[in-house]
Amino acid sequence: MNRTPLIAGNWKMNLDHLQAIATVQKLAWTLKDARHDFDDVEVAVFPPFTDLRSVQTLISADKLPIRFGAQDLSQHDSGAYTGDVSGAFLAALDAAYVIVGHSERRTMHGETDQVVAAKTAAAVKHGLVPIVCVGETGEQRDERGPGVVPVEQLQVVLDTVPSSEIVVAYEPVWAIGSGQAATAEQAQDECAALRRGIAAAWGEEAAAATRVLYGGSVKSGNIAGFLREPDVDGALVGGASLDVQEFAAIARFRQHVGL
Repeated sequence: MNRTPLIAGNWKMNLDHLQAIATVQKLAWTLKDARHDFDDVEVAVFPPFTDLRSVQTLISADKLPIRFGAQDLSQHDSGAYTGDVSGAFLAALDAAYVIVGHSERRTMHGETDQVVAAKTAAAVKHGLVPIVCVGETGEQRDERGPGVVPVEQLQVVLDTVPSSEIVVAYEPVWAIGSGQAATAEQAQDECAALRRGIAAAWGEEAAAATRVLYGGSVKSGNIAGFLREPDVDGALVGGASLDVQEFAAIARFRQHVGL
């Protein structure tokens, strides 16, 4: 099955709403000047909550082909959950995606596999495509072996949520922000294991249709190696997504490497 590559830029807690407008405008201009084919390689940005309305208004008014999503959502629809944001609110903003279970949420906010599964279900309920993040620390990888922890994390989601459109992002925690990415072969092995898990739970057709991304110190200089692998369908980009020229170069991996 032909899966459209997705290059997703997670801005984390960076850029206010005015900076977000300028960044999205510059990204759109840069990719347009380079004649980027958004149907061939999808590009999405994930700003902080306070930026979402500004980004949505810009993209809608200027009919920009860039898509956007949120960095998190609540497992609840509404209620006394101070500081949380409902998937219904994100859907009302026409967000396409939402990141669920990022390693920073798991580590800093204590999100368990069960919470991640509940948030995934909430995203699907409200018509958002969840980007479900899974990954292991260096210690977990050494103790339990490659692929074990990410597959276990994803399995909880697959057991909780009926077969749906999701995106899975493998993010080796040991590589995030380190400047030391996994090798393309390591990424392929992990993504292939995750796809086998989807096939076992949801069937071969769902596994063939589900995009599996790599995330962890992604740069324009290494993206081509990852995207050459058959089970790597894009990238969840962190720090490099704040640099418009660099992020645009990552999105244009086909052009600058001849893929």
